[in-house]
Amino acid sequence: MHTYIVFFWLKEGLDEGEHERFFEGLDPLTREQHVRDRRIGKPAATDRDVVDFSYAYSIVLRFDNLAAHNAYQVSDEHQAFLDTRLDMVERVQVYDVAEANV
Repeated sequence: MHTYIVFFWLKEGLDEGEHERFFEGLDPLTREQHVRDRRIGKPAATDRDVVDFSYAYSIVLRFDNLAAHNAYQVSDEHQAFLDTRLDMVERVQVYDVAEANV
């Protein structure tokens, strides 16, 4: 399994409607055919020094393997998201995880 974790920081000055538009764009992005499991969220209300609350939204996607992840990266859904939402983003941080078989 391959896990793909993405954190999005949105540009300053976006209004609530723009935040909602960005959030709505995450749904079709994460329903791409190669995605096995998906999670969409915002920072949790936990109170710990080691937690970074500075991002606006995150997605966690799981794929059967690296080939499925790579196919997702060049998919129409991914490109449509980039074309319609990337201008709202200040920063993106990605973590790719090769899951251990335990």
